[in-house]
Amino acid sequence: MNRSSVALFDYGSGNLRSAFRALERAGADVSLTSDLDAARRADGLVVPGVGAYAACMEGVLAHGLDAVIRERAAAGAPVLGICVGEQVLFAEGVEHGVRTRGVGVFEGRVDLLDAPRVPHMGWNTVAADEGMRLFAGIDPAERFYFVHSYAAKTRPPGALAAVCEHGGPFIAAVERGPVAATQFHPEKSGDAGYALLSNWIKGLK
Repeated sequence: MNRSSVALFDYGSGNLRSAFRALERAGADVSLTSDLDAARRADGLVVPGVGAYAACMEGVLAHGLDAVIRERAAAGAPVLGICVGEQVLFAEGVEHGVRTRGVGVFEGRVDLLDAPRVPHMGWNTVAADEGMRLFAGIDPAERFYFVHSYAAKTRPPGALAAVCEHGGPFIAAVERGPVAATQFHPEKSGDAGYALLSNWIKGLK
């Protein structure tokens, strides 16, 4: 049986090594690439991201990745965003009073967590909407690994979402049509993360 092809896009900001290994373990034929045509052709495109929203968007725009993400979303071709790779899929992010336009696949804004302690770092549970493909067969008591200070707080219209609590509720994962994303790091989330990535890969073909 052929393995689904996944393009893990290197635009200068991402936890690439562990994401590459985790996607391979979950059953994908993974290529690490900065080539837009490869990103278009792959069965699945993964958009990683660590650090600041504005810096990640600068890399996305410099490589022309924003256009490919929107093309894939419009064509029904799967995309998975991870951590800041999730955040940049939203319409905008606000950090330190600076507003940065995002890719805009999802409506909404990424803001500082409303919590007495940031960053939110460590393991936490999420409450996923019924029918989310990412969480199929995953026990609701499973924990996922987070490290972030900012997050989207409202679900985009027509999307399914998983919500986590840290000071207040925020979007821990979201999926609508071909586009899915997680604020947590599935590649650092042990067996639960493996199950989630496996679910995503199974849906590529």
